[in-house]
Amino acid sequence: MSIIDWIVLFTTLLLIVLYGIYKSRNINNIEGFLLSNRELPWYNVGLSVMATQASAITFLSAPGLAFTSGMSFVQFYFGLPLAMIVLCVTFVPIFHKLKIYTAYEFLEKRFDIKTRSLTALLFLIQRGISTGITIFAPSIILSSVLHVDVFYTTLLIGGIVVLYTTYGGTKAVSYTQLLQMGIIFGGLLAAGMMVIHFLPSEIGFVEALHIAGASNKTNAIDFTLDWNNQYTVWTGLIGGFFLQLSYFGTDQSQVGRYLTGSSVRESRMGLLMNGLLKVPMQFCILLIGVLVFVYYQYNSAPLFFNPTEIQKIENSAYGEEYKKLQAEQDFLTQQRVQILNNLHQAKSENKEEHIKENQEHLKSINKQSNALRESAISLIKANDSKAETNDNNYIFLSFVTSVFPKGLIGLLIAIIMLASMGATSSAINSLASTTVIDIYKRLINKNASEKNYLNASRLCTFGWGVFAIIVALFANKLGNLLEAVNILGSLFYGTILGIFLVAFYFKRIRGNAVFWAAVCTEIIVVIIWIQEVIAFLWLNLIGCVLVILFGYLFEAIFSKKATVTNSEVD
Repeated sequence: MSIIDWIVLFTTLLLIVLYGIYKSRNINNIEGFLLSNRELPWYNVGLSVMATQASAITFLSAPGLAFTSGMSFVQFYFGLPLAMIVLCVTFVPIFHKLKIYTAYEFLEKRFDIKTRSLTALLFLIQRGISTGITIFAPSIILSSVLHVDVFYTTLLIGGIVVLYTTYGGTKAVSYTQLLQMGIIFGGLLAAGMMVIHFLPSEIGFVEALHIAGASNKTNAIDFTLDWNNQYTVWTGLIGGFFLQLSYFGTDQSQVGRYLTGSSVRESRMGLLMNGLLKVPMQFCILLIGVLVFVYYQYNSAPLFFNPTEIQKIENSAYGEEYKKLQAEQDFLTQQRVQILNNLHQAKSENKEEHIKENQEHLKSINKQSNALRESAISLIKANDSKAETNDNNYIFLSFVTSVFPKGLIGLLIAIIMLASMGATSSAINSLASTTVIDIYKRLINKNASEKNYLNASRLCTFGWGVFAIIVALFANKLGNLLEAVNILGSLFYGTILGIFLVAFYFKRIRGNAVFWAAVCTEIIVVIIWIQEVIAFLWLNLIGCVLVILFGYLFEAIFSKKATVTNSEVD
């Protein structure tokens, strides 16, 4: 990067950190640290909710996913608006009425302490690991740009987040996220415009979409009913609905965001804002990845986008063979450009026969290009059996650093890092609040002073930050980070959501029954995932339904046993 890029990057990061520290000064109690004294307006709540979900993984992995497999991932979010409506009607007023710090406090009031503790534990396991993944994502950026081992960049990113989150708590998190999302929206708009700018002058936005469509990259909607297809309308509406309902309704990293609202109305408006904006935002991020694909239709793309692995293969015994493959790729690009020019001319002259002919030639060229890429990956594996061969997370980064002008590179990298900082800070804050409220305050030290709980909150924030950094150091083996986070969530969210739905709607099921229902369900969900029986999004529905069914079963067994015992006593 140029000096201008470094200035833009560090100025942006410094501005965010100082702003968060300034806005969170004078915090002197646990409610201020964990819930910002419940005084934030709806737009702050809404942007904070969005920032928590939109981590650096979104801005790194989503364009790469669209580049390789098209727009189908957008269907993952189709259940989100419906989930926001359900939350606004049910969860939000109950949580506000009870004046709770965490979602899991409600479960003790409804069931018992062991159900509350089990649910909190499931959350801590899932969120602690996934937070490490969100730290690792931007660490890739600095590692590639600075040519420094990812170990050191992980420590740097994690350290910055832990610093201001430990100091300012929820208030620092919420106010920094407000500023972060403003910068992110502006940067995304600039990125999309720049990608189109770098296409040939005769290729506009609509023509670019036609080119992407000819290569099956604009497949945003899929109505097929395939249980093993990860992304269809049905997995998004049904599986995605249950995942989003569990995430926003039971995950403390999100519940803690809208509990900061000054009233039920402010929290509801913040969630509805998120429901209206999230799908279009994700669509635009994926669209940028599709436009990057179109750019590389006219320009020679690297056979592999991870610069670390490229450097290793080029300096190995397979280096010459790899360079030959890259030369073939460059030659195919020249042929592709000619075909694209012919296709553009055929469309302008409205010659259907020539249009179809050139589209078939384009598919053939891209198929050959994909074969060259697979050959390159085979060489990388042959050179190093432990090499990371999924480069989705590097595609957009590689494009930005090699094509974008000075200044904008620094801004785009800052955006990716800011997104990670926003998601990571709120996650660490929620881990700390759950640990302090549901474990420390409830089970260990029930009658401590406000100062003691505030110090414990800061200590837990720091401790969970260190844990997340340790997880991040091992996250490079997880493939596409966006999918890894959602798979991890799907293993736990269905069970957690089932517990909450039983608490809200199934009054006959009591504490013992729902506790053992949750334990059995979690075991079954993990087995189904290990055996790869079904696409992971359906695990959210399966987990939720099983908790309810097992709950009724165990309640009947325990009630019958209690009746028999009472009869024997009589």
